[in-house]
Amino acid sequence: MQIGIDAVLLDNMTPAQLRQAVGFVAGRAITEASGNINPTTAAEAAASGVDLISVGWITHSAPVLDIGLDYI
Repeated sequence: MQIGIDAVLLDNMTPAQLRQAVGFVAGRAITEASGNINPTTAAEAAASGVDLISVGWITHSAPVLDIGLDYI
């Protein structure tokens, strides 16, 4: 069945849920894991068979750099 989508975002799923979702999609769309992906969970998410992994932890805790330009 053609449904006209290119990718499916799998958000905040356990590795078991990711594997199941990848099985449901069965190659008909790109699968992307997101949510709760960090250095500890990334390998297991990748092993689930998803095509892409999105990570937010890289920027969530980045320190702020306050840069200003004062023109007098």
